[in-house]
Amino acid sequence: FTSLAHLLDKQSLVQCHIELPNKKATGINGTTKEQYSGNLEENIEDLISRLKSKSYRPVPVRRMYIPKLDSKKKRPLGIPEHEDKIVQKGLTKILNSIYEIDFLDCSFGFRPNRSCHDALKILNFYIEKRSVNYVVDIKGFFDNVDHKWMMEFLKLRIADPT
Repeated sequence: FTSLAHLLDKQSLVQCHIELPNKKATGINGTTKEQYSGNLEENIEDLISRLKSKSYRPVPVRRMYIPKLDSKKKRPLGIPEHEDKIVQKGLTKILNSIYEIDFLDCSFGFRPNRSCHDALKILNFYIEKRSVNYVVDIKGFFDNVDHKWMMEFLKLRIADPT
C-alpha cells in the first residue's frame, strides 16, 4: 500500500466522530464530543488541513490509574483528546482492513467483534476437546512493545510516507 492518507477524508472522519461514544472521559484539554460537534464541519476541515500539511500532532494523553479488582495494584489508563480519538478510529479502520485477513481465527487481542469472553470460550473448548501442550498469554504486550520495531514491521506492507 503506497497511499493511504486520502482515506482520512471529511466523510470518513465525520463518521468516526459519530461512531465514538457519548459522555466519555475527556483528554487533558477537556474537549467533549458534544463540544467538538458544535463546530463539526470547521473542526474536521481544520483537522484534514493539519493532516495533509503534516502539522497534526496528537495531544499528550491524560494518564489515570484505576484500581484492579482484588488487588492493591492500579492499571494505567491513557485518555486521549476527542480529536485524537477521531484520528485513531480512522487509522484503526484502515489498518484493520489491511491486516485483519492475516490473523488466525484463534487470535483475539483487540480485534473487531472479538472479546475476552470469546477467547475464553474457545480456550475452554480447546482444553476440553483437543490435545493442548501450552497456552500463550502475552501479558503487558503493549506496555513492552518496541515501537521502532513496530514501525519497521508496518513499513513491510505500507509504503505511504505520510
